[in-house]
Amino acid sequence: MAVTALAAAVVAGVAAPAGAAAAGQQSRPELQEAIQTFVDIGFAGMHLRVHDQRGEWVGSAGVRKLGDAAKPPVNGRFRIGSNTKTFVATVVLQLVAEGKIGLDTPVHGYLPEFALDRRITVRMLLQHTSGVFNHTGDYYNGTAMPGLPSTGEEWVDNRFRTYQPDELVRFALSKPALFTPGTDWNYSNTNYTLAARLIEKVTGRSYAEEMQRRILRPLRLWGTVVPGAWSGIPGPHAHGYYRYQDDGQPKTVDVTRQNPSLLFAAGDMISTTEDLHTFFSALLGGKLLPAPLLAEMRTPHPKSGFGLGLRVQDASPNCGGTLFFHNGSTIGYGALMYSTPDGSKTLTASITSGDADIDLVADYPKALDKLLNEVFCGGAVRGQSG
Repeated sequence: MAVTALAAAVVAGVAAPAGAAAAGQQSRPELQEAIQTFVDIGFAGMHLRVHDQRGEWVGSAGVRKLGDAAKPPVNGRFRIGSNTKTFVATVVLQLVAEGKIGLDTPVHGYLPEFALDRRITVRMLLQHTSGVFNHTGDYYNGTAMPGLPSTGEEWVDNRFRTYQPDELVRFALSKPALFTPGTDWNYSNTNYTLAARLIEKVTGRSYAEEMQRRILRPLRLWGTVVPGAWSGIPGPHAHGYYRYQDDGQPKTVDVTRQNPSLLFAAGDMISTTEDLHTFFSALLGGKLLPAPLLAEMRTPHPKSGFGLGLRVQDASPNCGGTLFFHNGSTIGYGALMYSTPDGSKTLTASITSGDADIDLVADYPKALDKLLNEVFCGGAVRGQSG
């Protein structure tokens, strides 16, 4: 996860006291200490939810808003960034299960208007092996390639602009392919914008409607929305901030309100830690996909550790052997979503950035490693940060 990345129905809710713990939950100071570490390295706030053999634990650290002493609300909503991709991949695979989409069928046949390379299959979109340029900017073989405004002052000035999904795709396709489809791996938000357009084409309904129909309503994920171009966050939430260079001087701006259409289906959704737990536990527990397709989803590409819409991480045997996860970020917000293979132990969290420069190369991985160690290894084994 990085701090920078790359109208919805307002869901009514009554905010719990900021930072309030679940009634009757066990005291787990090691978890509170682990999330405090993120605040200590410069994040504005964090709230965490853990489900394991000891039950549910929720807690928060830091502040809800700069200049405000209140902690982030533990039932707060937040921008989940690329965790959106796991939701989208699940819907695509449900359509595969119904025979409406072929996993290894060329995408061109479904979306001929884009004149895609006929070798690009649905699987390649979900696994990031299509070679399609990332419309938010790319970095491949040591070369940085700019995309649509996604960082710095240019993003700040354009953060309320509305992008159309086809505009994003056509921009990406105006750039040369990074490699022959299927021969390499490169993370591209455009893959999932295309996947959502695929959902819309074969169902005749919008990506947001299909997400509601297939996942959000059946699982009662009342705190989760697909916001489209709406810039707000419904219900209780912490504020996110962006620190950038303005004429050579550091400047911090509140970016809680931002138009997420730049990340259509790749990072636009809003959710809660409770809803992410419910979704990921149901997915890995086999409640959303038939076993053969769940197995496909969980099979990692050898170069990247990415399956179809989620990532796979080997861990020590003391930590359960394997973790499945997908973290996400958009400017101002980060999201964590981890689980054991059967969905019985999960970690979901929201992180907000503030007015500090954070070392994402050294300090952030150490903080994440400490948290994963406490949750999945009982504090006994140093795991990978992913």
